[in-house]
Amino acid sequence: MTRVIVSSPYVAPGNSLKRLMIQVIVALLPGTIAYAWFFGPGVIVNVALAIIFALAFEAAILRLRAKPVLPHLTDFSAVVAAWLFALCLPMHAPWWLVAVGMGFAMVAGKHLYGGLGFNPFNPAMVGYVVLLISFPREMTTWYLPAAVSGQTLSLAESVAYSFGSVDIGQWDALSSATPLDQVKTGIGQNIPIDEIRQAPLFGHYGGTGWEWIALWWFVGGVYLLITKTIRWHIPLSLLTAVMSMALLFYLIDPAIYASPLFHLLSGAVVIGAFFIATDPVSAATTDLGRIYYGLMIGSLIYVIRVWGGYPDGIAFAVLLANMCVPLIDYYTQPRVYGEK
Repeated sequence: MTRVIVSSPYVAPGNSLKRLMIQVIVALLPGTIAYAWFFGPGVIVNVALAIIFALAFEAAILRLRAKPVLPHLTDFSAVVAAWLFALCLPMHAPWWLVAVGMGFAMVAGKHLYGGLGFNPFNPAMVGYVVLLISFPREMTTWYLPAAVSGQTLSLAESVAYSFGSVDIGQWDALSSATPLDQVKTGIGQNIPIDEIRQAPLFGHYGGTGWEWIALWWFVGGVYLLITKTIRWHIPLSLLTAVMSMALLFYLIDPAIYASPLFHLLSGAVVIGAFFIATDPVSAATTDLGRIYYGLMIGSLIYVIRVWGGYPDGIAFAVLLANMCVPLIDYYTQPRVYGEK
């Protein structure tokens, strides 16, 4: 009898990598549409550019490694990484910023370690952190939602802006800090949170527009859970950690610590819990390990937001937790059946 041995990754029949990636893309659509609705089509431009650059870098590095190109390009893993990366960028990022970030994500974050299945770090977060550290001005130029500014850029204007073919000064009045950044800056100036939240940038619980976007990320995350694309351990533990820490300090002093709902509905907590932290390659693999992993990321997000140098901490939290995954998996391995 001949035994057929195949190489990893080992995926159950009917649950191929390509199918899983398509499920993630479907889940990303509601939040992406909501993002474009509130902030304009610049978000779509970022996603399209990121996908183009991701596929180009993926094809180039695969050729250099003498690997088959088409099978890897059509498994949609690069598309998902590019999509998530683009959603973390300011909505009107210049094209070269997207190119640099995707270059680091694909080359340094993915193929430097051997490609998909071998990368210890989340590629999208690697690219994002490189940009955040290297280009702080471009990475902090965010734009007001249409509900606040009363206007937004068209698709043609967004493309022209991205490629620098127009005078960007004419839209400077539309730029602003994010709600998280405004809260962090205001607290540093000893302004109470209730007073900070009087600005039109803030909605009922989070930032204007951001709270609705977070809701649609949650809807997409529930879809991933229902289709069993992801497990519940990481999202639940991550959200629990953020909410618990936020509630604790909010009860201690609500004048300088924002409410749990503000932390949940502002920034990247929800998309991070369901789409970023659950990366099947760089996340913990055991059930108990996933819980510890999610708790660690959620705690780090809150610590970085409140006491760190950045208003949101999802990328740094995920990468730091990625470093601990081998240790987490080692100490949370389930007992082998029949052994004491």
